[in-house]
Amino acid sequence: MTLDPQNARPTDKETVLPRSRKVRVLATLGPASDTPEMIATLFQAGADAFRINMSHGDQESKKAVIAAIRSLEERFNRPSTILADLQGPKLRVGKFADGRVTLVTGSTFTLDHDTTPGDATRVELPHKEIFAAIEPGARLLLDDGKLVLRVAFHDEEKITTLVEVGGALSNNKGLNVPDVVVPMAALTEKDRSDLAFAVDQGVDWIALSFVQRPEDLAEARKLIEGRAALLAKIEKPAAIERLDEIVELCDGVMVARGDLGVELPPQSVPPLQKRIVETARRMGRPVVVATQMLESMIVSPSPTRAEVSDVATAIYDGADAIMLSAESAAGQWPIESVAMMNAIGDAVERDPMHGDRVHFTVTRPDPTTADALAEAAKNIAETVSASAIICFTTSGSTARRISRERPGVPILVLTPSKDTARRLGLLWGTHNVNTRDVESFEEMVAKAKRIALRQGIAKAGDSVIVMAGVPFRTPGSTNVLHVVRIVGDELKDYRGPDAR
Repeated sequence: MTLDPQNARPTDKETVLPRSRKVRVLATLGPASDTPEMIATLFQAGADAFRINMSHGDQESKKAVIAAIRSLEERFNRPSTILADLQGPKLRVGKFADGRVTLVTGSTFTLDHDTTPGDATRVELPHKEIFAAIEPGARLLLDDGKLVLRVAFHDEEKITTLVEVGGALSNNKGLNVPDVVVPMAALTEKDRSDLAFAVDQGVDWIALSFVQRPEDLAEARKLIEGRAALLAKIEKPAAIERLDEIVELCDGVMVARGDLGVELPPQSVPPLQKRIVETARRMGRPVVVATQMLESMIVSPSPTRAEVSDVATAIYDGADAIMLSAESAAGQWPIESVAMMNAIGDAVERDPMHGDRVHFTVTRPDPTTADALAEAAKNIAETVSASAIICFTTSGSTARRISRERPGVPILVLTPSKDTARRLGLLWGTHNVNTRDVESFEEMVAKAKRIALRQGIAKAGDSVIVMAGVPFRTPGSTNVLHVVRIVGDELKDYRGPDAR
């Protein structure tokens, strides 16, 4: 049991004050980090949200992981955020008679429907969609791009290629087709099963892998039925061509640099990363930058300077979240990896130039009252030196609008919806509190001031900006902006419940 410092009332929970940084840290859980004790330690080290990779392990084991993440809420009095990442339609070649072959540069190599184990001249490709979509001259990349094949000719039964970059190739290695859009369903049977499991378990975000077209989002959206937010992973060149349409139809975006860097030259990835982040920010969708951010920390207790610069660049660009993959899931230093992400975020955001750099992206408001007020809140906060922007929201749309403006002060989000409080855990700059709704303007102001004091967002003498919609309990009705001053005695003699 701890003591609430603001009103000296005992509380059974270890209330965690807002992070000093605004960028969020998303940590992948795995064999190195999926125990309740380790999950709590990662949260204390700086993890704001947790990714569960549905590509590995069974559903039954993930129930315990999800329960452990949710138990943080009771212990730390703060909403938890869970992202379930679907495997997607991973393309793979078949097996070889000896388990492994060497493809020689300049030789020919055939992919076909024959299930007979392959050799150095051919192997099965169990994906009929590729045979229909492939074109002469297209590249086929094997084993994360280590081997490169160029299509010479094809028919319905086989694809004959020239080996441009040879090397060793073993059973079931991955295949990438960067030059054509393969007409495959975005969800496999495994994905549908994992998606149903994840939403039944109450996860907050579903990440859809290998999105190529806006249409790929439709089936996932239908199956989710509003029970979770949908995040599109941008890792295919085809997705870049229709980026605005894809971003428009999803709730968030991930710059998945792993496969993107396989299917494109490495030097193409940094400008595309900036383009994806800029597009997501402009359209008001949270954006996660992922893959190999602190890769060396899988085996080393400290990162390279280049990795630190990579993470810092994503923060300067205004990404909502930065993600750890194997570093926290299977590495030797999961706690140190999260702590390093936290430290980099703190250091970058203390840079006096950080505020200018995150506003390189112009986020023009839509012609709505809510957007106009969100932009005004940022400007007023700077003018009157407010300590925070406090918003009441049911759906989370008000918080997303304010966050898009990247204000220089914390955003305290008060919502009666536990689901909303959890989903906003990927949103830049927010500290989310699940609290009972208000009935009047006076109650709104009083509650905002009390929770700001309790959460350490503001202190006596500070000004805060309060935003809400009137009439209350009406989603999407944001139409009030009010500047108030905190006296400091708002908690005196108050014993009513604020947070659930």
